[in-house]
Amino acid sequence: MNRLTIYQKPTCSTCRDVMARLSQAGVDYDAINYIIEPPSRAKLVELLRKMGVGPRVILRTKEEPYRELGLADKSLSDDQLIDAMIANPSLIQRPILEYGELATLARPAERVDDFLTALKVAD
Repeated sequence: MNRLTIYQKPTCSTCRDVMARLSQAGVDYDAINYIIEPPSRAKLVELLRKMGVGPRVILRTKEEPYRELGLADKSLSDDQLIDAMIANPSLIQRPILEYGELATLARPAERVDDFLTALKVAD
């Protein structure tokens, strides 16, 4: 049986909004503070695959490590970007929702509604 997982940061207002929406919808979920428990490289690659996106889509460009590491450089490979996110979890956009083979970046928070609709269709 699949269970919804949200990769979040408790101090993030969007994350709190998404968790409130999930609770209001009566959805049980597991919350992972990805700053304290960062995803493994394999898990991050898996989430990207499930979202159907490349790493730049979930790369936080306003974080200090983004500038310090020169991550705006378009010549950097996907592997280099993933490695940077693993070493600096604050570079990963949030919140990310995962359920079975589906995942999405729930930003803005309203995207959780579309994800929940997709889950009903998929189940």
